[in-house]
Amino acid sequence: MNKLFFALALLFVGMSANAQHLGTEYRLKRVIPVAGRQGIAIDSNYYYVSDTKVLYKYDKQGNLVMKNDQPFQNPKIANHFGDIDVYNGEIYCGIEKFEYGRGYNIAVSIYDAETLKWKRDLPWSPESGQVEVSGLAVDREKNMVWMSDWVDSRYVYCYSLETGQYYTKMQCRPTPYWCQGIFIADGKMLFTSDDGESLYNIPDNIYVADITEVHFTGLQEGTEVVKDTPFSVKLDKNGKPVMRKGKIAAGAKAGRVELFREMSDFRRSGEIEGLSIDPVNDDLVVLNNRGTLIVLGMSQGPFKEEGYTGEIHELYIYEKVK
Repeated sequence: MNKLFFALALLFVGMSANAQHLGTEYRLKRVIPVAGRQGIAIDSNYYYVSDTKVLYKYDKQGNLVMKNDQPFQNPKIANHFGDIDVYNGEIYCGIEKFEYGRGYNIAVSIYDAETLKWKRDLPWSPESGQVEVSGLAVDREKNMVWMSDWVDSRYVYCYSLETGQYYTKMQCRPTPYWCQGIFIADGKMLFTSDDGESLYNIPDNIYVADITEVHFTGLQEGTEVVKDTPFSVKLDKNGKPVMRKGKIAAGAKAGRVELFREMSDFRRSGEIEGLSIDPVNDDLVVLNNRGTLIVLGMSQGPFKEEGYTGEIHELYIYEKVK
């Protein structure tokens, strides 16, 4: 009986050390400078940080352990990482070719967490309506992966890890302005929301939505309007909307989005990026960039009048108070 109790206790400790849980109040514990400006993922021992074209691996004291500065299998069609996640020893990365406010050639690329080397890709379904990937998050309970869209943050898009196929999407109501990253824990999705500017020093925010109920909708044969951009319809010579027939998204979940935290304790507001929760102690970790002018998601040079000579990337580590 004592051996059984001990074994169960070890199992419980192991499960607790690998399950992230949300809090309702957080206190800033420390700030760690990093080289990457895009995303953050955390496992029991390491922080994984994505830059636009590099993957970094840090220990939890902020020491660089490893990097992969040639991560793309075909650099001609992909030049950009967004926010990332790590699950079962693999790093999930949303990749694309990003050019001034638009993404192309979207994919979920999966890398080995030990070596940072590419392993495989999951296919993307453009019929879903997604036009950019700013970040992704693994739903560990439902075995799914979600992708956010910076260009059109009205929706986040879900794929099954079992099949690798498009599953559904969620309409965010209200829309988190320019979503940069997402993370999932306790049946809830966190969104980092960038206000689109860095000049006026206005705090960015984190929002939250419940995703405990997610039903399959998939794709179906249908007809939909063709768009020039996510917000403008393509017109024919008679001024009527151009329609297309083929596979289209068959439905979506309605998601109620609420404010989770205003990030007023950043050293300077700039461009909030990815976020994650430490599976060991439930620390909330958020990546923020500061010190440069941002136009359409791209740095345009430092605020020299404030003493900056370049962009600074930092992990803000918050301990859960309750």
